[in-house]
Amino acid sequence: MKILIVDDEPNILSSVGSALERMGHIVVSASSAKAGEKAIEETIDVALLDVWLGDGDGIELLAQIKRRYPQIECVMISGHAEIGTAVTAVKSGAYDFLEKPLSLDKIEVILNNIARLKKLESERDTLREQLGESSRLIGQSQAIKALKKTIARVAPEDSRVLITGENGTGKELIARLIHDNSPRSKAPFVAVNCAALPDELIESELFGYEKGAFTGAAKSKPGRFELATGGTLFLDEIGETSAKTQAKLLRAVEEGKITRLGGTAEIVIDVRVLSATNKDLKKMISEGKFREDLYYRLAVLLVEILPLRERREDIPLLVQYFADSFCRKTGRPPKKFDKSTIEILERYHYPGNIRELANYIERIVILSQTETIDINEIKLYLPQLVESEFLGSLKLASEQYERDYIAKCIVRAGGNMTKAAELLGLERSHLYKKMKSLGMEA
Repeated sequence: MKILIVDDEPNILSSVGSALERMGHIVVSASSAKAGEKAIEETIDVALLDVWLGDGDGIELLAQIKRRYPQIECVMISGHAEIGTAVTAVKSGAYDFLEKPLSLDKIEVILNNIARLKKLESERDTLREQLGESSRLIGQSQAIKALKKTIARVAPEDSRVLITGENGTGKELIARLIHDNSPRSKAPFVAVNCAALPDELIESELFGYEKGAFTGAAKSKPGRFELATGGTLFLDEIGETSAKTQAKLLRAVEEGKITRLGGTAEIVIDVRVLSATNKDLKKMISEGKFREDLYYRLAVLLVEILPLRERREDIPLLVQYFADSFCRKTGRPPKKFDKSTIEILERYHYPGNIRELANYIERIVILSQTETIDINEIKLYLPQLVESEFLGSLKLASEQYERDYIAKCIVRAGGNMTKAAELLGLERSHLYKKMKSLGMEA
């Protein structure tokens, strides 16, 4: 662990520091409260703080550390131990209190206990992250409520499901949710990104291969269908598969059997297939790019995920969720977003959907030096959001100008649309189309 020692006695810094280094720890030393303040940073695991420092109060330094970096465990040390001081230290967030002369054995016991505590906290946070990713849909919009109801209905069934939505909307998250709430939840969830695998590899990945099936096949290997036995196979970007792969997939889902590359034996498979796409598969069917029979085998049940721009009321909750998750994972102090910042984040159109929002929040949490992120930091670190805001405002202003000008011409023409069109230099039919596009009544 990385340990900060703050004490104004040089012999303490030297003897304890050397002992801790022999134990395998990284030691940072400071001989004053001021030097201790400068040495505090997020990679410190433990701080040993003298209560009485020549230029300050160790209890105040403790409070400052816990306020800025709550994950740092602090142990107070003092040569003038009093019960009242110890109680104050513990109330301020100290992990323990040691009297001078210091016992290295006691220090080692405390550090071992802290290491165990940090390991448990890390495991707990990892579990929380996993639960957050696999069992929570953040938001309170009607779209999210409807999606939760749909998942609750389709998860207990064993029918195949097609999940549709733009890139970044969270299609794999939905697939995991369906799996986690299904009778197959204790069996494997195996995901395959069909778009990430070249055509010559996707078949061997899905169906496996026998030894000698091709150059480099030194031993037999099971495919994803076999690895998912008893559980769920998730085929992401199913629209990217070739006609040859689609034919093999059709046989697998129809007959419940596969054959490895280079093999002849039929292998019975027991998997639930979930698939996802950001494409219009029905259009691809009409263009001859996707098999209609495979579509109807995969799309027994349909789940549609709306883009983020169509459920903007969820953005404030998502912003805080991503910020809290990233701060917790990296040991940073919590971050907040002021009202004007949230409003800008709400108005942006997010072509990359939730994935794009998560990227922006992680970026600004890393770069921001303040506890509350405001509009100035958005301008500095995420200028594209502000530029988008300006362009959107410019478009609105331009459209309003057009409405006003058309209305004035109609008034000048006494309500005669033919004359109004002449004043505007337009055909009458074009004027009606223009008014419709601007939301004006003829």
